[in-house]
Amino acid sequence: MSGRTGRPAVVVAATPTPNGDLHVGHMAGPYLAGDVYSRYLAANGRPVIYTTCTDDSQTYVTTTARRLGVPAEELCARSTEQIERTVTAMGLSMEGLPPIDDRYRATVLEFFTDLYKAGRLQERTVRMPYAEKSGMYLYDGLMTGTCPVCLTGSSGGVCEGCGHPNNADELLDPRSVLDPDSPVSTREVTHLVLPMEEYRERLTAYFAERSARWRPHAAQLIRELLARPLPDIPVTVPGEWGIPAPFPETPGQILYPWVEAMPAVMYSTWWSAARRGERTDTVDEHWRAERDPEIVYFHGYDNVYHWGLMDLVLLMAHGDRYALPETNISNEFYDLDGEKFSTSRNHLIWSADLLADVPRDVVRFYLALTAPEYQRTNFSAAALSEVATRRLIDPWNRLAEALALAVPAGTATPLPTSAQGRTRAAGIVERFRLGYELEAFSLGRVAESVAGALDRLTSLAGSVAGGDTAILPGDLLLEVRALLASAAPLLIDTAAEAERAGVDLALNTAQPEEIAPFALPTLPSLRRTEAS
Repeated sequence: MSGRTGRPAVVVAATPTPNGDLHVGHMAGPYLAGDVYSRYLAANGRPVIYTTCTDDSQTYVTTTARRLGVPAEELCARSTEQIERTVTAMGLSMEGLPPIDDRYRATVLEFFTDLYKAGRLQERTVRMPYAEKSGMYLYDGLMTGTCPVCLTGSSGGVCEGCGHPNNADELLDPRSVLDPDSPVSTREVTHLVLPMEEYRERLTAYFAERSARWRPHAAQLIRELLARPLPDIPVTVPGEWGIPAPFPETPGQILYPWVEAMPAVMYSTWWSAARRGERTDTVDEHWRAERDPEIVYFHGYDNVYHWGLMDLVLLMAHGDRYALPETNISNEFYDLDGEKFSTSRNHLIWSADLLADVPRDVVRFYLALTAPEYQRTNFSAAALSEVATRRLIDPWNRLAEALALAVPAGTATPLPTSAQGRTRAAGIVERFRLGYELEAFSLGRVAESVAGALDRLTSLAGSVAGGDTAILPGDLLLEVRALLASAAPLLIDTAAEAERAGVDLALNTAQPEEIAPFALPTLPSLRRTEAS
């Protein structure tokens, strides 16, 4: 982060469960979006850490491990390696995935021990579903049933469809995932909770100030949740897979897996900073209120309750110690050939497999163009090939050819630009900013802006090549540079090639009065890729 100034930013992508690799549905949601936003901040000279952390304690690790017939620890390790390779292959601007080690567990325990000592946690006796045959208490992915709000099929914890939570015995007709034939009863359990209702006033004020930046569906869910009594947040549960709870009131219980995410991403932020050579006194320093960080979460709609409300209360419960997130950018589901991506039904395309067949910038463009930002959208391999070729690759390469004819890159002398040309170039950047800024962040709009600029600039280059003296060659170069710089957070390999050739792609600099000729990097043809 050396050389960067301005308000620091922490960008968090939803913590992935290490029960498999990241498929294309994952990548088209929070992971690509968080990367593009982080790169945009960096291009403006902002110090930014983009981070996440594997969610090893989730019940979905144990259920997937049982289905695959492997130890849960082995599945975690294997999946983390796969996710790490995919993060690298996609070019996500993270430092990597931090190890889930003793330092991680100490960070999580300290976060909740502080709440315990401050008297924020309270004992509650609830009735929890209990699988009679296995003698296992059921919660989250260990059980399935019917959502009490929308009456569709749901796992425990939160409904994937409507987004509402269902704690303890609220799920209707609960069944055990690991032992579907087992009778399920309910038994009393005393555990520790954080009463969310106690934070209603702060929550109401927070959302009154910041919900304008939320996407409509997520904002609607928050309004629904605030319109009814707020649930208690389970902090401990009876279970075996997870971090043992250290509290005397709950012997034999573990920390509820979903509450780990908040201290987990504090830990991953610290770890990422350390990888860059930045040393801090405490693990949570980058989240401290006095640093005034801009914190932004990227996640799916099914995590709105967790990241948008539950984790917010976990921060508030520490008083004024921590900064609160600027906003949550949530996405809807991304379908594959008309049906939801599903690991259990093997209805998916792994991101790593797609990236092995299609150039990375082309993948990033198409996923951005079809990202499920406001409603469910669909991925199709055939559509990727046709749309990316027609809307990006062919027009981009036509522009590169036209620019080479209009202004040969070998010309050593910088070319002058006009005030009008500088105004047009600045206008290109400003149009892109509308898609990058949080008020209306949209990968789709950014991708559309890239595609929309190509034909006009190609026509402009043709005019210059044809001898039109009304257009300065320097102005043409300036506008192409503005397109390159504005597209750089999305088209990262093309941008890197341009930067290696000496093109300045910073977005926080004034348009120059002269510009050195350069070549626009071309994009590989998908037809050549497929033929190889």
